[in-house]
Amino acid sequence: MSLFSLMILALGLSVDAFAAAVGRGAAGGPPRLLPALGTGLVFGFVEMLTPVIGWALGSAFAGYVEAVDHWIAFALLTAVGGRMAWCAVTRTEDAPPAGRSLLALVCTAIGTSIDAMAVGVSLALLDVDIRVAAAVIGTTTFVMATIGLLAGRMIGERAGTRAEVGAGVGLALLGCAILWQHSIA
Repeated sequence: MSLFSLMILALGLSVDAFAAAVGRGAAGGPPRLLPALGTGLVFGFVEMLTPVIGWALGSAFAGYVEAVDHWIAFALLTAVGGRMAWCAVTRTEDAPPAGRSLLALVCTAIGTSIDAMAVGVSLALLDVDIRVAAAVIGTTTFVMATIGLLAGRMIGERAGTRAEVGAGVGLALLGCAILWQHSIA
């Protein structure tokens, strides 16, 4: 697989992380680079790790992973998104936004990277150097998630609680879309 093909693959895999980071950013405060870099790092690391796990499992377990990956992504994203939207609606003025914890960030990153595990299984069948593939995928996702968080924060500054509700609903809908795509495939 060429480097160009790997970059296209990485961009495709990073779109979910970008969308989730936009939602997370919209629920936060004013845009700041350090939190954006931290969010990008978590998304990038998880997105880099999951194809390596998939590659290690190889084709022997491909059917098992593919049978449940969409359910895992659906559960994680709808739970985090639903809680974020609910807390935005029921929160008092002085309470912090929901879904801002490290656990919520990691769950969201895992939920958006489950498909990368299945890609890792495919990469094992194509005899691709997994170190190069993982580095390209992780770096691309890091950049996309960082940009997404900063863009989301700019949106969130203007929209307030509506942005937080929209972000939560968006994450839940992303989980539903993943489930729907797998059910019609």
